[in-house]
Amino acid sequence: MKNFSHILTLLTAFTLVFSSCTEEEPDNGVTISGIPATATIAAGAKLGPVTGSAEGLDGLVSLSVTKDGAALSTTTLTGTTATFPFEYTAVSADAGKNLVFEFTVTDADGDVAKATHVLTVGAEPTTIRVSANITANTTWVTGKTYILGARVFVVSPATLTIQKGVIVKGEAGSGANATALVVARGAKIDAQGTATEPIIFTSVADEIAPGQIDSPNMDPTVEGLWGGLIVLGKAKCSLAGDVAELAIEGIPATDTNGLYGGTADTDNSGIIKYISIRHGGSLIGASNEINGLTLGGVGSGTVIENVEVVANQDDGIEWFGGTVSVKNALIWNSGDDAVDTDQSWAGTLDNFIVIAGINTDHALEIDGPEGTYNAAHTVKNGSVKGHPATEFGDFRSAARGTFENLYFFNFPAPADTYNGVPTAGRGDLSLDTSTVPNFTASPKILVFNKMEATLKTGVTLAIAFRNGTDAFAAEAALKANTVGATKAAFVGWTWADKKGQLADFK
Repeated sequence: MKNFSHILTLLTAFTLVFSSCTEEEPDNGVTISGIPATATIAAGAKLGPVTGSAEGLDGLVSLSVTKDGAALSTTTLTGTTATFPFEYTAVSADAGKNLVFEFTVTDADGDVAKATHVLTVGAEPTTIRVSANITANTTWVTGKTYILGARVFVVSPATLTIQKGVIVKGEAGSGANATALVVARGAKIDAQGTATEPIIFTSVADEIAPGQIDSPNMDPTVEGLWGGLIVLGKAKCSLAGDVAELAIEGIPATDTNGLYGGTADTDNSGIIKYISIRHGGSLIGASNEINGLTLGGVGSGTVIENVEVVANQDDGIEWFGGTVSVKNALIWNSGDDAVDTDQSWAGTLDNFIVIAGINTDHALEIDGPEGTYNAAHTVKNGSVKGHPATEFGDFRSAARGTFENLYFFNFPAPADTYNGVPTAGRGDLSLDTSTVPNFTASPKILVFNKMEATLKTGVTLAIAFRNGTDAFAAEAALKANTVGATKAAFVGWTWADKKGQLADFK
C-alpha cells in the first residue's frame, strides 16, 4: 500500500503542459510537453487528477482524449492558454492491461499536437476496506473480502448489493468504535448468497477466505469481536409513549441513521438469503450489545431466508416491531437469547433451529408491546437443543402471539444446579404475571399448539411447561418428535452443519 500511495503522489505531481512553439517553429504551431510516458496503478485505483495546461498563440479550440483508440472525452478550449484536469479510475476489466491514452490539442488554424501516455494496471485487489457510509448504489463482488473499518451505514436511497460468496469482516472495536453494517430506513440490501456460496459476516480475526464455509482458525464459541448486521425500516412498532420512531439498540442515540419505525407496514428493505453471521455482539455501552441480526421496524416487503448466527455476544436474532417474516434461521451459541421479539413484531418465524451454548440464557425471549399499538407474531416449526444453563422460553410484558410445532430437548431439570449453582428455573417455559391473562383469555391472545419435549428423567410436562401451557405439550423420545424444524434447509451451507452440530436433529 505504501508503494501504491507513492506512485499516486508522483502521478499527481505530473503536469500536462501544452506550450507555444520554440523560436525555430512556426508561431502558429502547438506542441505538447510534460506528459509522463508511463505510470502504474492497481485495478480499482485512480490516476490523478493531473492538471493540464494548453497554450496556442492562434487560439485554442479543443482537447480530445482517447483510450485504446476509442474516444474518452472532448473538452472545448478557448483563448491562448487553458488548464484542465484529467483523471482515470481503472475498472476490473482493466486489470493486467496496458492502457494507451492519446491526448490531442487543436488550435484555430487546425494545427495539431499529440502526446501518448501508457498506463499499466496491476491485479485487482481482493481485500477492500470500507469505512465511509454507502450513499450510492454499490456492489460487493464475488471472490472478494470487504473489511468494515467503522460503523458503515447504507443510506437512503442507496442499495448495497452483496454477491454470493462474499466475505465481510468487521474490525475490532467497542463503544462508538464498534463496527457494524447498518441498512438505514429507505435504503436496501440485496445480499443473495446460495447454498454452495453463502455470504459470511465475521471478524477480521477469522482467516476464512472466499470459497470457504468452515473457518480455518476460529472456535464457534468466540463472541463479541465486532458488531453485527442491522436492518432498519419504516413499519409500525409499539414504542413506549407511542412515539413514531426510536434509535435502535446497539447504535448511539445521537446517530439519526439509527432510527427505525413508522407507518409503512409493507416497507421493503431488500433481500437477504443464505448468510452466516459470526463472532459479533460488540459492547457499545453498559448492557448494550449489538445482536447478530437486528431487525428494527422492517416491513413485509423485505425477504429474509436462510440465515445463520453463530457466537454472538448478545441475541442471535432480535425483532423490534415491524412486519417482516424470516424463514429458515439457525442460531448457535448465542451469548444471551437466541430468538428475541419485542415491540409488537407482526411477522412469522418459520423453520428454525436453536443450538444453545454455555452463555445462552433463553432459547425464546418473547416480550409484549411497549405502547398502545398491539400486534402479534407467529413462531412455528422450530427445534431447540438446550444447555444446562438455558431456559426453553420466557414470555413476559404481556407477550402475545402464536407458538406452534416446537420441539425442545437436552434441557436440565429446573431444580438442577449448573457448576454448583442453582439454575434458577432453567429448563422450562414460563409466563410472567402480566402475560398469564393473555394466555387464559377467551379467545386466547397468547396461543400454544403442538409442543413436544424430550425431558430429563423425573421432569414432568407440568414442571417443564409452566402456567398451564403443559396442556398443549407432549413428551417424545429423542429423535422421535413429530413436530419441529426441517433440518435439510440448513445442510451444506451452515457452519453448524460443517461442524457436525445437526447430527442431534431429526
